[in-house]
Amino acid sequence: MKSRAAVAFGPGQPLSIVEIDVAPPKKGEVLVKITHTGVCHTDAFTLSGDDPEGVFPAVLGHEGGGIVVEVGEGVTSLQPGDHVIPLYTAECGECKFCKSGKTNLCQAVRATQGKGLMPDGTTRFSYNGEPIYHYMGTSTFSEYTVVAEISLAKVNPQAPLDKVCLLGCGVTTGIGAVHNTAKVKEGDTVAVFGLGGIGLAVIQGAVQAKAGRILAVDTNPEKFTLAKEMGATDFINPNDYDKPVQEVIVELTDGGVDFSFECIGNVNVMRAALEC
Repeated sequence: MKSRAAVAFGPGQPLSIVEIDVAPPKKGEVLVKITHTGVCHTDAFTLSGDDPEGVFPAVLGHEGGGIVVEVGEGVTSLQPGDHVIPLYTAECGECKFCKSGKTNLCQAVRATQGKGLMPDGTTRFSYNGEPIYHYMGTSTFSEYTVVAEISLAKVNPQAPLDKVCLLGCGVTTGIGAVHNTAKVKEGDTVAVFGLGGIGLAVIQGAVQAKAGRILAVDTNPEKFTLAKEMGATDFINPNDYDKPVQEVIVELTDGGVDFSFECIGNVNVMRAALEC
């Protein structure tokens, strides 16, 4: 079938909106119509050419929401019409990693996903007869994409896909860091550095965990309004102080926070988060 897609033909090149060919789903695969997709910094990182696992040409995108159009042989958990979120962390539930409960490096896709291929080692995308690679097992920058059944999560059809598409990466990254990694408890004090999508998700997770104080840290004060709506209790702009922000936080919290979350990817900010 034909599908419009934003294709990354090479590193550092702008995405090109073209019509590609999408092959039908094979065994264990699902054809999904993508209705909404987010744009994550990881997509931009891969497009820049700095990603060592980046392969081109490819259909990027991994924060999507869509509707099942067709299922391949052997698919039992989904049917046409189901609303789904593509997941870059597959879960077959049968390999040793899935059964261990310690990791999400599912063996069913581990050897192929980083190479831009489906689990069987081939691709479902092509353009002018030439193969186009997949991305993170999701490729949500296409109207239609083929995804492994084990890389799809069925969601309530009442949930708006323009919102739940963000659960594919940013929201779960932030909330998961609170609940699964830090294990924030009721009454804890947390600091959140960077109030982008992931930082706001961390705030949501901290609220769910009933944190006592949630310090929102950003150099852009315009972000404080939304952070407050999400549940942050304190707001700190490092530019307002003549001392390192970690010292400010230590003073405000009687010796430091219980947990700090660096949601930017900046080495200098990481140090501040570590020292507060």
